[in-house]
Amino acid sequence: MSPMLATASAVISFALVAYTIGVFSERRLGELKRSHLVFFWIGLICDSTGTGLMSIMAQNSGGAMSPLHPVTGFLAIALMLFHAAWATYVGNEKTRRGFHTLSIGVWLVWLVPYFVGMLIGIPAFHVSDPIALASAAGVVAVLALALLLSSKRSHA
Repeated sequence: MSPMLATASAVISFALVAYTIGVFSERRLGELKRSHLVFFWIGLICDSTGTGLMSIMAQNSGGAMSPLHPVTGFLAIALMLFHAAWATYVGNEKTRRGFHTLSIGVWLVWLVPYFVGMLIGIPAFHVSDPIALASAAGVVAVLALALLLSSKRSHA
């Protein structure tokens, strides 16, 4: 693994950790705090940095690249930006109460390109785009179902 790829992978994985901490600590408290904002913005900055490094590597490789990962990754970064900006500027209490639902949704969508990149990027897997996307979506669907069920149990 090249040093740039190792750095990009580590930074994107740190984005996963930071964003997960922000999303789930906000969900657990049921209240949006400044510390959650910090984790959202750190996650966004790390994901954007890692994605930028990976884009540079892809451009320098000169090889044909699948559009799946860049497209899903761009969508995830756009959603993270919207989410972090909304968290920063959200005003009224009614809007804040439903915020954790948006947070979980953005986190779940963000996981799709994370898993797609992992599946496509590990040469030993030899995974095609459709299989990577279906596998990532399947994992995310299972996580979403588990979160939904745990949420219903805690509200029952």
